[in-house]
Amino acid sequence: MNTKILKTVRFERYLFGILIAVSMVWLAELSGEKEIIFPEICALTIGAWISEQQPWAVDKLRIFLLMSAAAFFGVFIVRYCPLPLILQVCICFAFSGFILTVCRTNFVPIISACILPVYLKTTSLVYPIAVILMALIIIFIQWIMEKNHFRPVNKFTPCIFDFKKQIIKWSKLLFVFGLMALIPFKTHQIYFLAPPLIVMFTELSNPNSPARRKPAYTAGLMTFSAFIGSFFRLFNVYLNMPLALSTALSCIVLFTVLNKIKINFPPSGAVLLIPMILQKELLFQFPLEVLIGSFTLSYTAIILFKDTKSYKQSN
Repeated sequence: MNTKILKTVRFERYLFGILIAVSMVWLAELSGEKEIIFPEICALTIGAWISEQQPWAVDKLRIFLLMSAAAFFGVFIVRYCPLPLILQVCICFAFSGFILTVCRTNFVPIISACILPVYLKTTSLVYPIAVILMALIIIFIQWIMEKNHFRPVNKFTPCIFDFKKQIIKWSKLLFVFGLMALIPFKTHQIYFLAPPLIVMFTELSNPNSPARRKPAYTAGLMTFSAFIGSFFRLFNVYLNMPLALSTALSCIVLFTVLNKIKINFPPSGAVLLIPMILQKELLFQFPLEVLIGSFTLSYTAIILFKDTKSYKQSN
């Protein structure tokens, strides 16, 4: 495909990304259903629409099935699993690893889709239904873009897993995450391990991930996104700016920076929108928590998983 053409339509792809995030938040404001706000939608638009090369080995059917299963499972755990929060999160983390392995994909955004309702104690079916509808929109718009040559056609090649190593890898991820979560969960400072940071941690555990080459850059981008999202949410809280407008301004700033630095790291989009669903008391501390959490998780993943090659993509 002509890369020159792709560059001329990059603006349109960014615009689509902003529009879906703003529409989602506007609908949540209008309906009074905050469960409609799904921060991972911004990560999906970065990966599925904005990036020239989709960062995950996943096809459209798997996007739909995995996002649906993860969202429903998270709500199911909140409703029917009366265990401490840390154990609920670990169960969701383990479930995500299981279905990713079974489906032979590295579509790690489902981890956030599964864990977020546990963090928010969401029992409403509005959340999984909203996730399903937004996944369908992502898939449909991606198909339209590919059909009209706005982006390259995504060709799915399943991951070839060494299942024994994959079990070891996810067991190790779960054990390390559980240890790191003990203090934040005990002190109720759970956003040191915000769901997009858990996605980042999982992504960086893959030795082939490009984000591992510059971990400080990656952690810095996550922190910047958290700051921008919190900053514009404060306009909503203290100046009565519409939440949808705060979302639009946040996305514009982040997408401008991503375009400038030529790095599209999807979890940065998800952490950008987390402040839109936080209580106002948490907005000032959220960027600091992301700063500490992202640097800790990124370097932990690189140190502990540098020699673990649990999968590769087929040719």
